[in-house]
Amino acid sequence: MNNTELFNRSLKVVPGGVHSPVRSFKGLDYTPRFIKKGDGAYIWDEEDKRYIDFCMSFGPLILGHNNPQVKEAIIQAVYNGWSYGACERYSLELAEFMINHISFIEQVRFVNSGTEAVMTALRLARGYTGKSKIIKFNGCYHGHVDSMLIKAGSGLAGTAEASSLGIPASYAEETLIVELNDLENLKQCFEDHKNQIAAVIIEPLPANNGLLTQSDEFLKGVQKLCKENYSLLIFDEVISGFRVAFGGMAEETGIIPDIVTYGKIIGGGMPVGAIAGSAEIMKTLAPLGGVYQAGTLSANPVAMQAGLACLKVLSDQQFYPNLEKITAQVCDLFFQWFSGYKEGEFSDYAIHSKSSLFWIVPSKEPLKSINEIPADIMTPFNKLENTLLPKGIYLSPNPYEVGFASSAHENVLDHLKESLWS
Repeated sequence: MNNTELFNRSLKVVPGGVHSPVRSFKGLDYTPRFIKKGDGAYIWDEEDKRYIDFCMSFGPLILGHNNPQVKEAIIQAVYNGWSYGACERYSLELAEFMINHISFIEQVRFVNSGTEAVMTALRLARGYTGKSKIIKFNGCYHGHVDSMLIKAGSGLAGTAEASSLGIPASYAEETLIVELNDLENLKQCFEDHKNQIAAVIIEPLPANNGLLTQSDEFLKGVQKLCKENYSLLIFDEVISGFRVAFGGMAEETGIIPDIVTYGKIIGGGMPVGAIAGSAEIMKTLAPLGGVYQAGTLSANPVAMQAGLACLKVLSDQQFYPNLEKITAQVCDLFFQWFSGYKEGEFSDYAIHSKSSLFWIVPSKEPLKSINEIPADIMTPFNKLENTLLPKGIYLSPNPYEVGFASSAHENVLDHLKESLWS
């Protein structure tokens, strides 16, 4: 059965035919590819077409698909059972490994997703500070938590409104929106809501609405304003954590957040999330403190063992320099290919990267806020997908999503070059 037939079947039993909206290929000429297997840097769909994969499950698969070390850890874990709902040593070992390798975190609480980690971090910040409002940045994505599905409103700095149906207006009132790369906007928001801000949450490397790399100066300015206003700084490193460096953007910039959220890579591709911080803040969580959080499947033993196997590979000092080298080679091939178009079609495209993340966008200049993103990027992206997908090159199926390189892409560089110019 081909991809279109499978999608038509799925439309009958699943809303929109997908279990996460970005998988729908909305706005593209193709129906979603139904993937049946992956290995290394490749995936195969149900029609047995092979693709070089730059989606990598939207980031977790930093070692590629079907990595031998992670796979063996999962197999051995399953032999012993896959859910206990009780204490086990596997989450302890993963927590200890993270804390031993990341100097600024003292305690970790595991959950099941990045969204759940953010939800808990926000509640923790409010419980610890006794304040209610949260500042987020326009263009940063923090999962589908009600209070984070908020868009900028009009009027005073920070005003916001819900960006999804089903979210009460009262939720929007507790979330304040400011612009990335604009410290004056943030300062004004603090002044307008004096002594009400529990925390500022930010992707230190915004990578879910394009790759909007922020300067260290801006991030340090955010931290300074948080300290001056007795508000916590939350780094959402669900994407950037363990990808730009073992300690994420906090390690890269030297900026220590009060709370950090992780996900994706720390489960080796299995469902996972985590909240981490100082013992002083973390002890506010139940059962020690009054901030409640629980989960039947939290610290799932299979995910914990998969994550530990993955992080042990990443802890090698040469891993990240090698991965950045591979990413640079991938980006250079795309750059050369785009350069072949002197006018029309893809001549306006550029590829912007940070560590092992890259974003293909019709803009020669790096972008720092969503207001700088070209107004209509879906039309050229559709043309790009129409060209690359038949060549066997699979990008995240949305122009705002970034691409991810893995250590496994080292083995497909020649194939990528051949495919681009085929």
